[in-house]
Amino acid sequence: MAWNKSATSRGVPVVLVCLAALLLGNVVIYLYLDSLQERGHGHPHLSPHGDCRPRHFRMANMKNCSPWLECTQVRAEVRKLKMIGQGAVKQVFLSEWKGYKVALSKLSSPDYREDFLHGVSMLQALQGPHVTVLVGWCQEDHTLVTEYHPLGPLLSLEAVLNQDRHRVRDTWQTRLRLALDYVSILHHLHTGPAGTRVMCDSSDLEKTTSQFLLTSDFRLVVNDLDALPEVGAPGGPLVKCGHRELTGDFVAPEQLWPHGKTRPFSDELMPGSTRSVKGENPTFAPPQKMS
Repeated sequence: MAWNKSATSRGVPVVLVCLAALLLGNVVIYLYLDSLQERGHGHPHLSPHGDCRPRHFRMANMKNCSPWLECTQVRAEVRKLKMIGQGAVKQVFLSEWKGYKVALSKLSSPDYREDFLHGVSMLQALQGPHVTVLVGWCQEDHTLVTEYHPLGPLLSLEAVLNQDRHRVRDTWQTRLRLALDYVSILHHLHTGPAGTRVMCDSSDLEKTTSQFLLTSDFRLVVNDLDALPEVGAPGGPLVKCGHRELTGDFVAPEQLWPHGKTRPFSDELMPGSTRSVKGENPTFAPPQKMS
């Protein structure tokens, strides 16, 4: 009996020590995450608009802010170098403007004009620390110019980190910071000046990671905003991403077919009426014309 009491008395301090260690570990993690956030907000990359006035921009290595480029400037000053990407909505070309590398996007097909213009309008409205810098656009030519990020999309993260010159970046701190950037971007889309926006192009890992770009200092910016419908008021219609049944690990619960396998998929029976679909985007808001 005495032995049992002695074992119990020894076990209680051990449990208390374990609980204290767990609590201390949580405090350390919290303080570390908080320091990452503070350092991020103090980083030049995360300064909204590069402290420029509205409708102006400043890319990395630019000393002064410049007004968004208009059609005449895009046509005369932006020189295409080579194609670096192509999707359903647009073709992307590595280009040059006054010695700076930029990305020039051109509409791939007239069928996706509204999606393209919707993406331009979202880039205008959401310019900030976690959105790729808008350099200019020409609505007449359906062209868009943004800052170029040579590391490419988040999709290629592992390939980038496997390069000799970037191996030093392959740490859990880097990956955690990218995850925090991703959360911050979603928060910006959900609470930003364009209303509560939902990124429809995020049903699986490959599609999701192709919407974001890695900056040269291994931060994250969102780049592809052409499928970003607005959520209505609470209790109103739900967002519906397209006319087909969505599959993938990241499909939002409200986007899943609610009847399972007991009934074939039917677009008419899917809840929600605010739709976003390539080639048909009723949430389209035309980009503001330059004065």
